[in-house]
Amino acid sequence: MKQRKLGALEVPAIGLGCMVMPGFYFPGSEEQSIATLHRAAAIGMNFIDTADAYGNGKNEELVGRAIGGRRGEYLIATKFGNVWRPNADYGVDGRPEYVAAACEASLKRLGIETIDLYYQHRVDPRVPIEETVGAMARLVEQGKVRHLGLSEASAQTIRRAHAVHPIAALQTEYSLWTREAEIEVLPLCRELGIGYVAYSPLGRGIFGGAIAGPESLAEGDRRRAHPRFQADNLRANVALVEPVRRIAADHGCAAAQVALAWLLAKGEGIVPIPGTRRIDHLEANAAAADLVLTTQEVAALDAACPPGAARGARYPASAMAKLNG
Repeated sequence: MKQRKLGALEVPAIGLGCMVMPGFYFPGSEEQSIATLHRAAAIGMNFIDTADAYGNGKNEELVGRAIGGRRGEYLIATKFGNVWRPNADYGVDGRPEYVAAACEASLKRLGIETIDLYYQHRVDPRVPIEETVGAMARLVEQGKVRHLGLSEASAQTIRRAHAVHPIAALQTEYSLWTREAEIEVLPLCRELGIGYVAYSPLGRGIFGGAIAGPESLAEGDRRRAHPRFQADNLRANVALVEPVRRIAADHGCAAAQVALAWLLAKGEGIVPIPGTRRIDHLEANAAAADLVLTTQEVAALDAACPPGAARGARYPASAMAKLNG
């Protein structure tokens, strides 16, 4: 697979998000997920993204079982900072002492000695970013972490963090229906030499083409709590997929591949991490790295899915409140 740079870290142009594997959003087969993780390494899509909050550590444990005895085949990214509380919403913790403890716990669950890319999952408004990143930098000095990242951080926060220790990557949602990063964050990342890891690059599945309306979501699907997937909002939002389908038909490929190719065309420093548990979807996503859209096709998608085109907030209100604006 083609390679891209996140700061000084070289990774595949497309990575694999693990949140959809058993332990967080959905039940499912651990064997299927491990087979997919093994196939990811085989095809060079070995940049694996997890977090301690996914299943309260269970996702990291799953990844750890998959990479056991094969550590050298993978680049592992994980995150800290979201803390799940019994019978309540999650909190955010960026205290230096928590940074150290969270890293030790992740290393143990993953069964590794060093994390390739360690993110703060959400910025803690109670703790100066300089203190949190200072604690993360000490993990680099100790050899427990190789590179540092932030997730859902504002441009101001990124600049302050980068002044303490080089930030290799900023991970934030980015797709044809979530383009706010183009205003301030992406330009700043380019200025500072920070890579951009795009999570939910397929709009939480909307650009996969299988969602036609609210009836497409099973009972218990957590996306039902997201405003963009609710009733009239979703009925309007599925219309955004049609221009993607038209371009996909011209290329003889899937709409999801066009959505990923559009992201890759937005800059060499952008690395999408679509999530999947299935080998066929993994291989289709990987093939998107070789799909080249014309300048006219990129412009057509820009026009069809402009910033603000999606109806509804991208998270429920409680989660939106935890974003670093």
